[in-house]
Amino acid sequence: MNQFFKYHIQAICPDTGARAGVFETPHGIVETPRFMPVGTLANVKTLTPAQLQGTGAQMVLANTYHLHLQPGEDIVAEAGGLHRFMGWDGPMLTDSGGFQVFSLSEMRTITEEGVTFRSPRDGARIHLTPERSMEIQNALGADVIMAFDECPPYPASREAVELATARTERWLKRCIDYHQKSPQAQQQALFGIVQGGVYTDIRAKAAAALQRLELPGYAIGGVSVGEPPELIEAIVKATTPLLPPHKPRYLMGVGTYREMAGAIASGIDLFDCVIPTRLGRHGAAFVRGERWNLKNARFRRDYGPLDEDCPCYACENFSRAYLSHLVRSQELLAYTLLSIHNITELIRFTQRIRQSILDGCFAQDFAAWLKPAP
Repeated sequence: MNQFFKYHIQAICPDTGARAGVFETPHGIVETPRFMPVGTLANVKTLTPAQLQGTGAQMVLANTYHLHLQPGEDIVAEAGGLHRFMGWDGPMLTDSGGFQVFSLSEMRTITEEGVTFRSPRDGARIHLTPERSMEIQNALGADVIMAFDECPPYPASREAVELATARTERWLKRCIDYHQKSPQAQQQALFGIVQGGVYTDIRAKAAAALQRLELPGYAIGGVSVGEPPELIEAIVKATTPLLPPHKPRYLMGVGTYREMAGAIASGIDLFDCVIPTRLGRHGAAFVRGERWNLKNARFRRDYGPLDEDCPCYACENFSRAYLSHLVRSQELLAYTLLSIHNITELIRFTQRIRQSILDGCFAQDFAAWLKPAP
């Protein structure tokens, strides 16, 4: 890891693999374990950067595929990069675009060179290769960039997953070769991604191949694509210990209480998921480990705060009845307030876990979350 990126482990739970650490980037630190909100188009939906900062967010994810389509990486680069473009001065991460491209199953063609697909916006033909993904991410200017990978669907045959995983490894080497020649190579950390579907032996082989490349960080991808929770847990538990212990570990696309707690127990440091803002836009809130639907009649005359222990703007200023009214009326403010609360709640959950690791009591304090789901 170069001078701009450092990862320090502060404490490790002796009963699990959970660890508390600090990830240093050119735009500030990330205290781990940590949940990262998703700002797909350089904006966490319905929130201003100031509101986002108020949630306790330290690192934000943006989407390479969508930003390439609109407004285009050239415009973002001309504006001074993602941080200036969106008014966020903290650490940022961009994905490679691989997951979104491979979700276009009826509109794309995969070859060893890359992926060709039709833009869902205007039907234009787009060819995305590992080198092109790096070029786009270099122009966007996030602190952490992700290798271009092939994400197999669930379910998928063993043969298909083996082919996709082997191609992902070859593409990673091309990503590294291109990125190392970039003027941004020292200011951007390239993370590799372990694929392998639900086959833990394929993932073990992929993790071993990534270890040999000495990357600044490592991610587990291809989970949370339709598998049952117990399968996600098994994949993470088997794969995480195979990643280098002195580098940050990122579990892509996961953001529920139980999944995060279990993954942290295995040694995961970073998470991202659209679920807090998506739920907010559907009138739902995370409250003390539960999911509440504010359209429910029981909230119409409930004048207490959404969560009396939550310090977020929504909980400190508005009642459940008012939030229920906004949701029922389809007022835009409802989406903002619930998104503020949901992001705050998931970040505070990872903060509480972090503190419990530092205090040496994670396994005891979060025992209920570490049990299999009922």
